[in-house]
Amino acid sequence: MGEHDPDEVERAFRHLWRVGPVGEDWGAQADLYTDDAVYIDHYYGRKTPAEFRTWCTQLMNDEFPELYTVYEWHVVDGNRVVVHMQNRRDNPEPGGRPFDFPGITVYAYAGGGLWSYEMDYWGMAAATAAGRAYRDAAARFDAGHPQRRSRRNWPTDPAWAHP
Repeated sequence: MGEHDPDEVERAFRHLWRVGPVGEDWGAQADLYTDDAVYIDHYYGRKTPAEFRTWCTQLMNDEFPELYTVYEWHVVDGNRVVVHMQNRRDNPEPGGRPFDFPGITVYAYAGGGLWSYEMDYWGMAAATAAGRAYRDAAARFDAGHPQRRSRRNWPTDPAWAHP
């Protein structure tokens, strides 16, 4: 597979980001992978696009409904895109800072708007600490906060990286 035009890769990445992390439509994000794509999460393991669709929808809607993905930066290098983000939970305490833990994702672009590879990296210790702090704050200030799926702390820039 040859290199694709960098502008095409950039457009495809922005589309994927708006569909998945911003729009939280994990099934539609899975539709942006080739049939033979490889998805790897360093903790949860390797998944096919069909497995990703089911797993990610369940993980983000049922297990961690309060968690959302906040863009920080990305770089296009040939067919690869590397993106840095914060995995964020809004703080149930009025005026409190959000609870974040960082992540890095590497994508490989296959052409035609489709992706052949995604690998997600994040640190278990940071994720556990952020989750614990969030649960403690929810217990103190708003036990129903996770189901409200608040999304108050998106970046202001770039415009395509938030609703």
